[in-house]
Amino acid sequence: MIDRNIKELFPILNRTIYGKRLVYFDNGATTQKPKQVIDRIVQSYEQENSNVHRGVHYLSELSTEAHENARKRVAEFIGGEQEEIIFTRGTTESINLVARSYIEGFCKAGDEILFSAMEHHSNMVPWQMAAERCGLTFKAIPVKDDGTLDIDAYKKLLSDKTRLVAVTHTSNVLGTVNPIKEIAAIAHEAGAKILVDAAQAIAHTKVNVKELGVDFLAFSGHKMYAPTGIGVLWGKKELLEAMPPFMGGGEMIDHVTLEHTTYGALPYKFEAGTPNYVGSAALASAIDFMDSIGIENIHAHEEMLLKYATEKLNQIERVHIIGNAPEKSGIISFIVDGAHHYDIGLMLDKMGIAVRTGHHCAEPIMTRFGISGTVRISFAVYNTTEEIDIFIEALKKILNLLR
Repeated sequence: MIDRNIKELFPILNRTIYGKRLVYFDNGATTQKPKQVIDRIVQSYEQENSNVHRGVHYLSELSTEAHENARKRVAEFIGGEQEEIIFTRGTTESINLVARSYIEGFCKAGDEILFSAMEHHSNMVPWQMAAERCGLTFKAIPVKDDGTLDIDAYKKLLSDKTRLVAVTHTSNVLGTVNPIKEIAAIAHEAGAKILVDAAQAIAHTKVNVKELGVDFLAFSGHKMYAPTGIGVLWGKKELLEAMPPFMGGGEMIDHVTLEHTTYGALPYKFEAGTPNYVGSAALASAIDFMDSIGIENIHAHEEMLLKYATEKLNQIERVHIIGNAPEKSGIISFIVDGAHHYDIGLMLDKMGIAVRTGHHCAEPIMTRFGISGTVRISFAVYNTTEEIDIFIEALKKILNLLR
């Protein structure tokens, strides 16, 4: 069970919007931050701030210890090894790293990349760019009417030329939870590697890289109660060791002369420049926060909210939910007959309710369903059924106004 007083741990949730207490249903875009994460950021700047690794003085040692302990904490959280954890700015940078270092380092003209039609642009555009640079072909795995991936079509798309399959764990539009373990096994059977975008999964369900059997996994801190600007790429050690560096600069070197440079060991060869050591410490604090509640409890709570909100929305005439997969996470996208999603979002905001509207950086899936955008509500650990009731009543009022 989730403590009903958990909202009190999130300072921003106590504020009012247009005279009404904030109802925050935009967690798919970013989650709010608990006090302990905010306090960890303040502690870093007030008591520890110094660049990591290169200093021999006390503050640098404190900062370095916090940064590397965070790497260890992340590794434990997802079931990886410490040296396999690469700190990035977020999911997008993590995927671009693989698109540069793995695709361009090991693929040749005529090879193929597969991604699904439900991907966020960040798990689509980098592969398209890599394909253009290297003469590769990319193919999209189709999506069925209920919002699930067409696994039979996926199997047929694979060939001996497929080098990488890139797929989201959980769709940021449909809420679909993909069968990653099965998708990974099929990819490996065909001789391909698999990268998983776990941005929409990492704060909502258990994600263990060994259990999933994947080769790369990417996620962002800001969607899991941590600050912006910190993310993670996990990769199998043997792959990361074989891949060339993504960027050059300080920290990622072993030895530099005027003529030649040798590169550092994992994970540092992929972390050029000063890392976000404040963000990494706060990310570790966010993981501690989630562990204190229990990821299973978070998952069960959000599953309850999803079921409750789905039932309420299905009772409203003119409302149509986009994506009805049997396995869904706490995301609901919907459209309304005769009303534009943007107008609904603006009017909900005036009632103190924060939602997301538009194509959600996933235009191909909008095209697949023949729509321009949706209203999206997405849940986190601090949301409640009472908030859903407030949202439903507000939506009904809006639809009466827009009739």
